[in-house]
Amino acid sequence: MLADQRREEIVELLRENGSCRVSELAKIFNMTEQTIRQDLETLEKLKVVKRQHGGASISNYSSFAGSIQLERRTHMEEKQKIGEVAASYVKSGDSLILDSGTTVTEMAKHLVNLKNLKIVTPSLNLTLILGKEPTNSIVMTGGEFKAPTLSLTGIQASAIFDNLYVEKLFLATGGFSLNSGLSYPSFSDIPLKKAMIESAKIVYLLADSSKLELLQFASLGNIENIKYLITDDKVKPDYVEKLQNIGITTIIAK
Repeated sequence: MLADQRREEIVELLRENGSCRVSELAKIFNMTEQTIRQDLETLEKLKVVKRQHGGASISNYSSFAGSIQLERRTHMEEKQKIGEVAASYVKSGDSLILDSGTTVTEMAKHLVNLKNLKIVTPSLNLTLILGKEPTNSIVMTGGEFKAPTLSLTGIQASAIFDNLYVEKLFLATGGFSLNSGLSYPSFSDIPLKKAMIESAKIVYLLADSSKLELLQFASLGNIENIKYLITDDKVKPDYVEKLQNIGITTIIAK
């Protein structure tokens, strides 16, 4: 991987996770810590990231957190289509867990005319979007605030799912692999994602094709719990067949 490409991917990872340690980045990109430090120095000079002791964070937290806007806006055309299709699997009165992130946010925009939804979510912006309907019941998780996704995460966030059961979970992911399953940029996401999956009867994974066969730092696995993958039309037919062979039905958003 060329240095410029690696630095672009480091920025994308930080936009997803907010911050990351040098040691974690070195493992993800299979590079020395010294090389990663040099990458972060270059990115800091460009005012894209802010270096911290042992790691770095995205430099413009306040701009998107203050405006209640998600930072990560890549592959938006695909995400908009996926969100619209995902919303078609929800009807008034459903009980749902809605994950955080741009794709689920696009989905939520198509749920605003439904009523009597029972929603559990770690997402602040989804709560604001769907809480405008007075018949909806919305419960937010507790936990540690994650500015890039305007959400709450960590072990505290997962505690609310004890003895909780819903019909449908619409789940986001950092990466998905046929061999390794779900993966995320940070270990802090793992307890929450695991708890959400265990609390839902049906799991819909929302992932554009750029995330397929992408492996992030922290692996969750849980491939056997996914019933449906909603993705874009760039997914290859042979990949759809492989998913079908392991019990995952692919829904293609066109």
